[in-house]
Amino acid sequence: MDVFLIITLVFGLFIFLSSFFTVKQQTSIIVERFGRFHSIRQSGLQLKIPLIDRIAGRVNLKIQQLDVIIETKTKDNVFVKLKVSVQFMVVKETVYDAFYKLEFPHDQITSYVFDVVRAEVPKLILDDVFERKDDIAIAVKRELNEAMTTYGYTIINTLVTDIDPDIQVKNAMNRINAADREKTVAEFEAEASRIRIVAKAKAEAESKRLQGQGIADQRREIARGLVESVDVLNKVGINSQEASALIVVTQHYDTLQAIGADTNSNLILLPNSPQAGSDMLNNMVASFSASNQVGEMMKKTERKKVKKDNNKTIELPDINEETT
Repeated sequence: MDVFLIITLVFGLFIFLSSFFTVKQQTSIIVERFGRFHSIRQSGLQLKIPLIDRIAGRVNLKIQQLDVIIETKTKDNVFVKLKVSVQFMVVKETVYDAFYKLEFPHDQITSYVFDVVRAEVPKLILDDVFERKDDIAIAVKRELNEAMTTYGYTIINTLVTDIDPDIQVKNAMNRINAADREKTVAEFEAEASRIRIVAKAKAEAESKRLQGQGIADQRREIARGLVESVDVLNKVGINSQEASALIVVTQHYDTLQAIGADTNSNLILLPNSPQAGSDMLNNMVASFSASNQVGEMMKKTERKKVKKDNNKTIELPDINEETT
């Protein structure tokens, strides 16, 4: 009798304890009575009828993520692998649909992602796939929302997190990128070389200009000095020709002295005599005289031509004869 009582108490305690259960936060529990849906219980301590009600399942209300890897082909016949991350959750108000209408939600989402990606990527070339991955993600989210809302799921976000072309294609893209960078480097180096050449040419031109200006100033000062020297000699009774001869001889000996002062000079001045300076002076005087004579002859010829043109008479036809 005591054993029966103990068994009854244990069984009663078991029945009592099985009447209570707890539900975790962000979780919903489906309770069925005799195999039929009875109620949805939310987080906290809950009560059910033992042996009549049973917990049919639990539905996670947290945001979940599913990573789907798809291999597809682009418009330019390049095979790529895309990793699409889908973030989704069950809405509290649609727990019934999420539990009873769809048994394997991950498989369903994966199928829709495959369908959308393999419909969108073949429309794009490889470069556009990288540039428009956000458009692909938006298309996946739109399609999934339309399909999964019926089953009580909502799509939070979809992201194309990785695009992995074939290894040979990646190597070719790296070579193209390297070639473009080398081309850019060559263009910059060529531009720098051009700038250096232009700057050097400008510097040389400026140097030549300053050098020519210096030579011109030097010759101008030499001429001014010669004029002053001739004026000084004329004041002491030496005429211009004699003064010029004296200056030429003086310059000749000054040049010889300058050449002799340089021990490393290999210059030989020919002819090397005072008569050479005199000959050079006579030649210069003769040249100036011939030049003056030619100039005077050209002026006389021009005056005669002008005078002849002024003395010409114009014969007009007779008016009477023309009228007749």
